Amino acid sequence: MRITDDRYSGELARFELAMRMIRLEARTGTIRACTGFSEDRVRKLVGSYCRTADGLTVRRRRGKSPRRIDRFVGNAWRQAEATLLALLFVYTGALRLAGGELRPTRGISAVSLGERLCQAYETYARIKEPANLSFEWAWSLYHALVAGGELYFSYCDACELPYVQDRFALDYRRCPTCEIVSRKE
Repeated sequence: MRITDDRYSGELARFELAMRMIRLEARTGTIRACTGFSEDRVRKLVGSYCRTADGLTVRRRRGKSPRRIDRFVGNAWRQAEATLLALLFVYTGALRLAGGELRPTRGISAVSLGERLCQAYETYARIKEPANLSFEWAWSLYHALVAGGELYFSYCDACELPYVQDRFALDYRRCPTCEIVSRKE
């Protein structure tokens, strides 16, 4: 076995991640951020591997990723889904919970982060079928939790579980589950 036999493993990991993200209907910019591929390369991957005689096998979205956080905290049901996805980010290692606060995982590559986000989203999509949040919304949630500081984990006074909360909104310290249960009573 030669030392050079493993020289394409990094490129293969980037290719596999790009194909996985294409199947999850990620936008070109999101794929570029995780793989380092150019826009042209992403388009060629879609054209080569996702096209049939009838057209594209996956839906391609155009434009920038969504950024509005009200999609995650607009009501208790949305907040519960955002919390589930955020907890899956922690479970897969895309985020870490340190001192009750969410932080980006240190020392992982963009490819590794992309793989972890894909794993978290695929798990979410299996749990919550049909999924109300797309992969792009999951990408936006990740960035709102770590980069924007607009969302954070708060803890419920009743059940002491974490939930996603808007940093600039009034927090009644009630998780979405307790909120939904109290409305039914």
